[in-house]
Amino acid sequence: MADLFEGYPAGAAWDEVFDRDGSVRAAYERVHEALVAMPAGELRSRAELMARAYLTQGVTFALAGEERPFPVDVAPRVLTAAEWETVAPGVAQRVRALEAFLDDVYGEQRAVADGVVPRRLLTTSTHFHRAAHGIRPANGVRVHVSGIDLVRDEQGAFRVLEDNVRVPSGVSYVLSNRRAMAQSFPELFAALRIRPVQDYSRRLLAALTAAAPSGVDEPTVVVLTPGVHNSAYFEHSLLARTMGVELVEGRDLFCAGGRVWMRTTHGRRRVDVVYRRVDDEYLDPVVFRADSLLGSPGLLACARAGTVTIANAVGNGVADDKLVYTYLPDLIRYYLGEDAILPNVETWRLEEPDALAEVLDRLDELVVKPVDGSGGKGLVIGPRADRAQLDALRRTLRADPRGWIAQPVVQLSTVPTLVDDRFRPRHVDLRPFAVNDGDQVWVLPGGLTRVALPEGELVVNSSRGGGSKDTWVLGAPRRPLPAAARSAPAPLPQGVPIDSSPADQEVQVQVQQQQQARWAPAPAGTGGAGC
Repeated sequence: MADLFEGYPAGAAWDEVFDRDGSVRAAYERVHEALVAMPAGELRSRAELMARAYLTQGVTFALAGEERPFPVDVAPRVLTAAEWETVAPGVAQRVRALEAFLDDVYGEQRAVADGVVPRRLLTTSTHFHRAAHGIRPANGVRVHVSGIDLVRDEQGAFRVLEDNVRVPSGVSYVLSNRRAMAQSFPELFAALRIRPVQDYSRRLLAALTAAAPSGVDEPTVVVLTPGVHNSAYFEHSLLARTMGVELVEGRDLFCAGGRVWMRTTHGRRRVDVVYRRVDDEYLDPVVFRADSLLGSPGLLACARAGTVTIANAVGNGVADDKLVYTYLPDLIRYYLGEDAILPNVETWRLEEPDALAEVLDRLDELVVKPVDGSGGKGLVIGPRADRAQLDALRRTLRADPRGWIAQPVVQLSTVPTLVDDRFRPRHVDLRPFAVNDGDQVWVLPGGLTRVALPEGELVVNSSRGGGSKDTWVLGAPRRPLPAAARSAPAPLPQGVPIDSSPADQEVQVQVQQQQQARWAPAPAGTGGAGC
């Protein structure tokens, strides 16, 4: 039997599976054992099964104008319960600070008055919108959904790479990855205590419902998509379907009488919460781009009047500014009175003359990023750039230092990834998703592990041809029962829910369907309340 890990090279990066001495880390022992025991042909068959499952579900993304299946690898990324006990509170802390910051930015701006951040940091940000000043959401939440990008450095420590609180995407791949992996590797789900991710849509709907305008008991929630040609359309449709709400485009909405309405075959229907996946600039042609066909004229005026809630809030992009990111540890201390649980990657603010001078001298060893970039666009990795590229970058930085930051090259951790019937190390990052309902910031146990598929590549974005892995957060180890308790009846399960195997799930579904049929009340006269 061929060893699929034969010749697996050790590099400078932290490997999630193998320790420096080549031993398998405890969290991966069961997964490694299963993969080693698997013939190459069988592993290939399971990989093909996952790929077919993705095609069946229509899990695709647009790259260079072409719709493609989103690559998912057969080897999962595994996090222990202890690791998650740092990641989840760290993400939640960051979201709470960002909420406070955005409320301040579009309100009193106390952080500016107290000298925590300079006023020009806000006024020069591309995504700071004066039109959003003074708008307060019904329950005070502006960041209903967030995706905080983390990397693990060479010492194995998690660090925050950037914050995404505008329209963070990728959670549909988390849900789809789990479904495909559970079908392809049921024995691992039976053997390991893997925390489930399927609760995401229910949590999101609860948060959106909680954000409805005051006095609305049964709010109408919609998902606003740019349309079928958007690269994340699959995600928009999946979220709308799993939440049981309408997926709409801008032309399906209109504003009248100070309210937002949806066109339906039964006439107009009032809309209370718009989970928009349309960028600010296209959301309302009255305020932003006058030529936009993706939004609805008057939407922002309705939000200001308090008759509709826009999630995430308009203007959140100022918090995604990578220059604002450099102030987050200070903002956490200022708003929350706490030290940051998850540290930033060391970052130079190029608008500071000394920092700019140092970076210009060290361009060939640093990573330089535009402050408002996404998807890896505009990023320059100094060690891989030629002289002409560095000279051009030097001129750009001198002309617009506010528009850029610089960071050291972090060797992102690696996870074995199936390449030509062998596992080879590929760099990964992690995007945990958080949902804020106003009372609690809930962090989805897992998140999207993105993989840079070319050997040595450090840019993991799907828009650069990256793939993904299912991310498993393990439950806490079972504690042995005291001898006196071993003969007692087993207690009801409590605490962390664990993913059961597909076979177990199928049995549970059948049992619940039978119970539902047995106990369901007779349909009301109007018929079809649905759920």
